[in-house]
Amino acid sequence: MALIVQKYGGSSVADAESIKRVAKRVVDARRAGHEVVVAVSAMGDTTDELLALASQVAPIPAPRELDMLLSSGERISMALLAMAISSMGFEARSFTGSQAGMITDATHGSARIVDVTPVRLREALDEGAIVIVAGFQGFNRDTRDITTLGRGGSDTTAVALAAALKADVCEIYSDVDGIFTADPRVVPKARKLDRVSSEEMLELAANGAKVLYIRAVEYARRHGVLIHARSTFSSGEGTWVLGRETRSELVPQGEIMEEPIVAGIATDLSQAKITVIGVPDVPGKAAEIFKIVAKSGANVDMIVQNVSAATTGRTDISFTLPKTDAPAALRALKGEQSEVGFESLIHDDQIGKLSVVGAGMRTHSGVSATLFEALSVSGVNIEMISTSEIRISVVVRGDDLANAARIVHSAYGLDGDVEATVYAGTGI
Repeated sequence: MALIVQKYGGSSVADAESIKRVAKRVVDARRAGHEVVVAVSAMGDTTDELLALASQVAPIPAPRELDMLLSSGERISMALLAMAISSMGFEARSFTGSQAGMITDATHGSARIVDVTPVRLREALDEGAIVIVAGFQGFNRDTRDITTLGRGGSDTTAVALAAALKADVCEIYSDVDGIFTADPRVVPKARKLDRVSSEEMLELAANGAKVLYIRAVEYARRHGVLIHARSTFSSGEGTWVLGRETRSELVPQGEIMEEPIVAGIATDLSQAKITVIGVPDVPGKAAEIFKIVAKSGANVDMIVQNVSAATTGRTDISFTLPKTDAPAALRALKGEQSEVGFESLIHDDQIGKLSVVGAGMRTHSGVSATLFEALSVSGVNIEMISTSEIRISVVVRGDDLANAARIVHSAYGLDGDVEATVYAGTGI
């Protein structure tokens, strides 16, 4: 008998019929003799609807009350799923994040998990019940307030529960069959991956892949949780995300798992570029600029500084950041323009980022040459370049991103023989 943690996203529990379909899958796992813990998201677009409602009654909702509001969506899902399971003849008990022992810091809207004490969950499992937990939420011991975990919070809840309960596997169910070599909506011939390393998945998630969230993948890697990304709408095997501790479990004994040169292509249209024009090319100016940006709360991704112009002794510095962070960063920089001494700012929100990720890039030459050649032949201009040990990212025009992704995907030999099945979302 195994202990399985399952997570179902909003599209998987979007309506009554969907909830009954999930209940049947949960019951099937219980019938097979497994202990089952389920983390659920809010139904469909409930969270977005609650956010819109909050903005109608208050231009800037109080963070504490917003968390109280948003956490109600998952409580509805958990109760309905428990009812559906009970109607099938199996005992199910639902728990809020605080009842489940999900302890967080006091940051409303993007709280971090500091401890998990699943005492009540373990008691319920020992008594033969199926456990249902509201994802996305926790509890701060000092303030005694409800908190929410932010984007991808239900994934993080599931992984954290799996770590605390020492689960055999954490199954993340969504509306795609697993993790693909590219977003199948952008690259129709993307292939589903059977296995991907947690290191590669972290890079893919950080650079636009949406099937798994980066916080959940990082938590799983740190705590040795085996993730299986699967589809709610099919019974086939999905994609296994393997860390150092879990890799041997799915690789046959004696087999050497050769890392693929490129595991996948990630695309991201959610970023903007800010260029600081005419920065005095003297020590300390870049530090001044990025301290200002940091104080605005913006998260900087890629940075490029041009060579200083000999005639003026000035340079330009460009950086990318989420589109939602750009207005605050621009206001902060404009407020300090005279102090820093730069000439002007350019804001560009029509960019796209393409990233090539693969653990095998460490030991294979020519990966970057293939990327640049493919983009050159297709007439796509590169505006910025950033690299890590297993990733190359480039910024291109947003209108060119989809075509660039398809061309690069083919250049690395990642195309499948048939088009990928897309139920609703994205596989990368």
